[in-house]
Amino acid sequence: VDEILLASRLDAREADVGDIESVDLVGLAAEECARVGADLEASGEDIEVTGVAKLLRRALRNLLENARRYSTGEVTVILQRSNGWAQVQVCDRGPGVPEAQRERIFEPFERLGQGDDVPGTGLGLAIVRDVVRAHGGTIEICDRPGGGTTMRVELPVAR
Repeated sequence: VDEILLASRLDAREADVGDIESVDLVGLAAEECARVGADLEASGEDIEVTGVAKLLRRALRNLLENARRYSTGEVTVILQRSNGWAQVQVCDRGPGVPEAQRERIFEPFERLGQGDDVPGTGLGLAIVRDVVRAHGGTIEICDRPGGGTTMRVELPVAR
């Protein structure tokens, strides 16, 4: 129910989705990685973005939960800063996403043929995309060297 309500509010571009503030991505990622048992590789510098902390947390949580759900090995978050952008990569060792379906996977309720035995509503990645776009960022899916998927998010750093 929470996912559906959030997706609806993001789709309607409601102003009341939270307070805009400076968000420490390293701290946020450390908390979320600890929650799901993922590794965190950070560049060692502060990485802050301006946005709604609870939405950014939800986006990272959705990416991590997907990675954990489909990975047969480790899940790693890589954070770095480059040319005014915060780069967040969530890497897994799952089956990957076929290139022809990489845009489709962000559509609401899309589960790419997953059976009923796989939990989820098909809203997680749609919410991630909407949150990232609302914060002026981009998201893309890449193959991970050695097998798996890398979800790469770029967000403008706080000024």
